[in-house]
Amino acid sequence: MAALSDALLTVTVLLYLAAMIAHAAEYSFGRRPTRQAALAGVAAGGGAVGETATSASPEPARPARDWWAWARGGPLGAIAASLVFLAATVHLVTMVTRGIAAERIPLGNMYEYALTGTFIAVAAWLVVLVSRPTLRHLGLYVAMVIAIVLGLVRLVAYTPVGPLSAPLDSYWFFIHVGSAVVAFGAFLTGFVTAAMYLVRAGHEEGKSRFPYPLGARVPAAEGLERLTFKLHAFAFPIWTFAIISGAIWAEASWGRYWGWDPKEVWAFIAWVIYAAYLHARATPSVRRRIVIWLAIAGFAAMLMNLIGVNLFFSNSLHSYA
Repeated sequence: MAALSDALLTVTVLLYLAAMIAHAAEYSFGRRPTRQAALAGVAAGGGAVGETATSASPEPARPARDWWAWARGGPLGAIAASLVFLAATVHLVTMVTRGIAAERIPLGNMYEYALTGTFIAVAAWLVVLVSRPTLRHLGLYVAMVIAIVLGLVRLVAYTPVGPLSAPLDSYWFFIHVGSAVVAFGAFLTGFVTAAMYLVRAGHEEGKSRFPYPLGARVPAAEGLERLTFKLHAFAFPIWTFAIISGAIWAEASWGRYWGWDPKEVWAFIAWVIYAAYLHARATPSVRRRIVIWLAIAGFAAMLMNLIGVNLFFSNSLHSYA
């Protein structure tokens, strides 16, 4: 099972790369959305694709949601989205076989954490894709980020299958680490939408240097900003719970709730940045670009918490991860 999981991870990365290439082909050669499709996307709450309704007439009745619209955006779009679904399926089987081999939930080290966190990020993206097909072009960047993260984790952080370290052998392991990985997955998807907001906003302002031309086919900046907020509003309470449950676990294991361990410090730094993001987003006087940069800074702190502490702080009580 361990060998099968390792082989399936390679297949997973290749499928995400294939999905990325298919999305890139659709991005370059697929047909541009019509004005009617754009207005339909606005009416369905899909964040639009660059068009907004300006009529002062009463708001039309909301059309019934088409759950299969993602598969009818042209052959290239259907192939790209289908490859993402297939990659996510193989990704899930990779996690399951890893868990069977280890006889536990695959969250015992940084490799398994990243494997599970990236799957949750893809699952969040698939929910967005099915409910808001007009955002399909973002799949190019989601697939690219997931492929890069999985490839780097496989090369740098791979850990052979083994039992849990003694400090992790607790029911708090499932509560604390499970909630943290769910939050990480949602924050990862939110990072992609935040980064693409900056690209799209620059394109709408008429900037022509790279990477702003890439924003031509992604949804309107306003819709991307709303989606970014929703993802972070979902993830932040879960991350808060992960920190609280970690403090309770620390008191049970080490006799103190907080000890300024590097992992604890960076988890708190990420929490403060995300709290600042949500506060700034609720403050009308703060420019949206500044708000989005706070979201990106929060994810940078999350990466430092996940990877940097484990690699660069040997004195951390969490170094076994």
